[in-house]
Amino acid sequence: MLYFTRWKALGIILTALVVCLCAVPNFFPEAKVKSWPAWAQRRLVLGLDLQGGSYLLLEVDSNYVKKEKLDQIRDDVRRALRDAKIGYTGLNVRNDSVEVRITKDADAQTALSKLREMSQPLGGLLGSSGQRSLDVADAGGGLIRLTVPQAAITDRIRQSVEQSIQIVERRVNELGTVEPLIQRQGTDRILVQVPGLQDPTRLKELLGKTAKMEFRMVDLTVSPDQAQRGAVPPDSEVLPSADPANPQPYVIKKQVLVSGGDLIDAQPGFDQRNGQPIVSFKFNSSGSRKFAQATTEHVKEPFAIVLDNKVISAPVIQEPITAGSGQISGNFTVQAANDLAILLRAGALPAPLTIIEERTVGPGLGQDSIEKGELAAYVGSIMVIVFMLVTYRLFGVFANVAVAINVAMIFGLLSLLNATLTLPGIAGIVLTVGIAVDSNVLIYERIREELRGGRNAISAIDAGFKRALATILDSNITTFIAAAVLFYIGTGPVRGFAVTLGIGIITTVFTAFTLTRLIVATWVRWKRPQTVPI
Repeated sequence: MLYFTRWKALGIILTALVVCLCAVPNFFPEAKVKSWPAWAQRRLVLGLDLQGGSYLLLEVDSNYVKKEKLDQIRDDVRRALRDAKIGYTGLNVRNDSVEVRITKDADAQTALSKLREMSQPLGGLLGSSGQRSLDVADAGGGLIRLTVPQAAITDRIRQSVEQSIQIVERRVNELGTVEPLIQRQGTDRILVQVPGLQDPTRLKELLGKTAKMEFRMVDLTVSPDQAQRGAVPPDSEVLPSADPANPQPYVIKKQVLVSGGDLIDAQPGFDQRNGQPIVSFKFNSSGSRKFAQATTEHVKEPFAIVLDNKVISAPVIQEPITAGSGQISGNFTVQAANDLAILLRAGALPAPLTIIEERTVGPGLGQDSIEKGELAAYVGSIMVIVFMLVTYRLFGVFANVAVAINVAMIFGLLSLLNATLTLPGIAGIVLTVGIAVDSNVLIYERIREELRGGRNAISAIDAGFKRALATILDSNITTFIAAAVLFYIGTGPVRGFAVTLGIGIITTVFTAFTLTRLIVATWVRWKRPQTVPI
């Protein structure tokens, strides 16, 4: 156990050295590190509790998700019956169901068969148990009731949360923030932590907008005043203007000509004619085709650009727009145009998000956390160092050197992973120091037992390392399993603790057994001791 080939010893030393060097960028200013090669710029990112920032807990509007699901089913029923040329009446949404009455008794069974084709097995484990997305039942008298089961609603909420997480991440990243933490919390909530962002006002404005963009035609058959008095055509609705300087409402047709989902790019800019901020947009091939068709069929008619059920502008189509691009103007400020471009590039949220919890951690509090964390680390490390020196003398020095390299390797690996360091993460590092020393204690106490059993110095050292290995591996593997479970089921700071603890366990096994053994083996070859100073 005390014999190392030259190449094995060199490999151990180089491994420790390279990993420790990965921590070097953390000791230089960020501006200087950015001038280094890309591979050398990896460094630790301080978490929200260390450098301050914004914390938001968002909740997906489950009632909106349910309403959208029922509205979609109603539209699908209308389309299916029209395609089958089946007469119907009374198509409406009632509670968690969509009801439709077939006008002819002879068409009832055909309609029932057509509508049952809309019901699909739910994905995942629910699908294997027979759950379906829709329950279609004959309520008698030509009435067909389509009910959405709770399992289907829950599945739709889950999909909405997953989609919302991706869109929220794109929106936050557009702000240029560093290492935001965005993850699901519970069934219908999303946790957003943005370190370094002290004023979350703009972030809340971006996340609070659904950004559901639609291009629709303006209904000219009635005036807005007539519509407000109740004379709204069945296929139209009254929508307010998004411009506070022009509060005049619009009568807009419900049919969507092109949706924001067909946009592939949106950029802020300035109108060359008057210098006003605008947003230029570009459609994909499908959107370009639909937009060209709509503008060709409605030349000299106004069409509305609707964002979150508010009319941004309603220009008149002067000529067909076939290039698949255009621009939006609406008395924007520069920041408003930039924010709208961010929203359109990131995509529309499937449902509104409500901020149910908000916290802002100031940089002073974060600095205080760093100072207390450093103090705890220094005090704990000094006590461990003194204990090892007093108890194990020269071998305590070997253990302390290995622990120092162990801590440096932890920071190196965390930097290599661009990990976020939080206050619980610092606690994990301090705990790792104790675990590393514990491994050395096991080895040294085993050596003492071998000496008391009558072995000579070199034989006792060799047996101590050999027989302590199984115990060290057992204890560290069980701790690593606990860290893995914490990482899997934990969120936020708990995961940060689990990451540092898990990495610390890996480096501990390396330094406490391999590196310490190399140091001791080198000392044994050099001194050829007759007694062990332990």
